[in-house]
Amino acid sequence: MTAAEPLPARVLTLERTRIPIHGAHRPFTKRPLAITDALDFWQFAGAAANVVMQMAHPGVGYGVAESRVESGSLLKHPWKRGRTTTQYLAVAILGTEEERNALREAINVAHRQVRSEPGAPVKYNAFDRKLQMWVAACLFVGFEDTYQLLNGRMNDEQREAFYATASTLGTTLQVTEDQWPPTRAAFDEYWVRACQDAVLDDFVRSYLDVLINLRMIHWYLRIPFRGLLKFLTAGFLAPHFREQLGLRWTPADQRRFEHLFVFVGFVNRFIPRPLRHGGSLALMADARRRMRRDKPLI
Repeated sequence: MTAAEPLPARVLTLERTRIPIHGAHRPFTKRPLAITDALDFWQFAGAAANVVMQMAHPGVGYGVAESRVESGSLLKHPWKRGRTTTQYLAVAILGTEEERNALREAINVAHRQVRSEPGAPVKYNAFDRKLQMWVAACLFVGFEDTYQLLNGRMNDEQREAFYATASTLGTTLQVTEDQWPPTRAAFDEYWVRACQDAVLDDFVRSYLDVLINLRMIHWYLRIPFRGLLKFLTAGFLAPHFREQLGLRWTPADQRRFEHLFVFVGFVNRFIPRPLRHGGSLALMADARRRMRRDKPLI
């Protein structure tokens, strides 16, 4: 994997906006699949790639990079931001409606400060439902990709069941149920169309360069993990996003990435579900403890 100049824009298709998944699904249960099945700790492997996808939309990219909410800054407080983001996912997927409402109110306090200044070249507002829908769609893509890398490609019926449980990724904020595409096929249509607006500029690209190269953490953590993070990030990015970062991904890189997850998926079968999902369960328990004690959720 080497640096390269971004390639010219091409017509967008699913093949250019989603990563390839090979191998038939390996069933482990007879019940319908749900997004709760994707809460393995391996999900964090694609976290940086998901941030890249989200910030590729200018409204989200500038909103994050220019945010005045310093306590939630990814580059200034990466560990705190990581906890709040993963806790959001845990509550959105595992929480009750009451718990999701409580988290929504907490996030709204921070989001009220995230809006563009008058005359700004890129207009954004954290309460924009279209931007929130894009972020939620990226989160869903991340869950689906990781699940399939570990377990093989789902068939149409499994994909539909999995997708049917995912709308709370958006509705935990301001995305409405009728805004969330009603079927998995409708989501694909939305995704390809929305990716047309996901174009990185130099300002957001420079912000992401700090993230991908781990320049916001201490050097003794950066050195051993930077290479792995860049490899995983490039592997989890579809060509449309990878090329905008100026990364070349060779067939050999793709084979290494796929072989890695074949191995990880095999090992994963022997790890008890409570251990694989332990991180999300702990975050959910922490959120409930904060709610009971009336402590800040973010």
